[in-house]
Amino acid sequence: MEDRELKQDDLKVESVGEPKIPSPLAVGSLGGDVEMASVRENRTVLFDTDRDTLLAAVRAGNEVPAFEMAGPRHKIFFDPARVKAAIVTCGGLCPGINNVIRTLVFELYYRYSVRSVLGIRYGYRGFIPKYGYEPIPLTPEDVKDIHEKGGSALSSSRGEQDSGEVVDFLQRKGISLLFAIGGDGTLRGALEIQREVKKRGLHIAVIGIPKTIDNDIAFVERTFGLETAFSVAAESIRSAHTEAIGAPNGIGIVKVMGRMSGYIAANAALALNEVNFCLIPEVPFELEGSFGLFALTEQRLRQRDHAVIIVAEGAGQEFVEDKTGKKDESGNVLLGDIGVFLKANLKKYFKEHTDLYVNIKYIDPSYMVRSVAANAHDAIYCIQLAQNAVHAGMAGKTGLIIGQWNGQFTHVPIALATSRRKVLSPEDPLWLSVLEATGQPVKIG
Repeated sequence: MEDRELKQDDLKVESVGEPKIPSPLAVGSLGGDVEMASVRENRTVLFDTDRDTLLAAVRAGNEVPAFEMAGPRHKIFFDPARVKAAIVTCGGLCPGINNVIRTLVFELYYRYSVRSVLGIRYGYRGFIPKYGYEPIPLTPEDVKDIHEKGGSALSSSRGEQDSGEVVDFLQRKGISLLFAIGGDGTLRGALEIQREVKKRGLHIAVIGIPKTIDNDIAFVERTFGLETAFSVAAESIRSAHTEAIGAPNGIGIVKVMGRMSGYIAANAALALNEVNFCLIPEVPFELEGSFGLFALTEQRLRQRDHAVIIVAEGAGQEFVEDKTGKKDESGNVLLGDIGVFLKANLKKYFKEHTDLYVNIKYIDPSYMVRSVAANAHDAIYCIQLAQNAVHAGMAGKTGLIIGQWNGQFTHVPIALATSRRKVLSPEDPLWLSVLEATGQPVKIG
């Protein structure tokens, strides 16, 4: 789906029913006399804020697409006294998962007086009887310290599970709210669960919280964990730079995550500003030739005696592609190791084609990036995402994720969010900043 084809119907959010219950977030319920501000139902966030584009649409009589704004509603659908909620985390680890879990429990318990919350263990497998993973009750006491640790207190898994069996579980346990924390695969699974719920005519709300350090969820400005991830990656760049300047003709190579999107690599390159070449999946590059990576690296060494390269895992896959087409449990094609490839082939190039002996140091911080606790900025963002997820669920909203657009929290239909992957455009100001900071040419090759 192209941005220009976006219609207001694409942004429409579904509900399990009409909210008629006064929200407990009202006068006196929070221990004071001030009513918590609620978001009116027709409050929106514009998709495109360019003045000329908006004026042209209005003059032509066209709809101006806008997201439904997230936040607490004046009336809710679910009776807190009868609500049972479930939380599941799926896919790879990411900084901030525990912050989200903790806030979901706190918000449900303290703000909406929901006393029954189940933690589903090991991702969607936890719903399937054959795996034998019993859910665990979650109270504020159970989760009070988990935000200080990395990983997921509920553990995780990859792979698709039968949505019918998942909904069977939800019915057996009397679940009213399901919060699914995960990336593209998790959200696709949540969409199938929501569709099965709708088919059965059940009053179960399915809410997603987008989790991926790759930041590749469409129609969401950023996903939690990204900032922590590139901050850790930046420390690896520091080490690579130290190694590179510590030896004659030193080359430091850092490989970071990013199957299809180069956000971690780009942000990390800017965060430390010691990178000379940043390679991402969205911008092809060549190895050979006068303006290829090999020649440019040689030029850099002859001028400055050292070089630092950061490469996203999905970059340059044409050089290392696995021809067997093998896939991981999430259905993703297994990637070749571009980092190891660059180390070996740069070494080979300098040995066979130059008089320079190079010292190459290779660093892969992938699992350090994934498994650390969230930094302060990500922790704040996680709290806000989780709070808005609870508000949406209690109001009876369903089939949505909590996003952020133009600085505001939004409701994004899961069907729209999973309709494509977000990538870093070569024309994005972020990438243009990388080009200026590194000094690398617009096209390598």
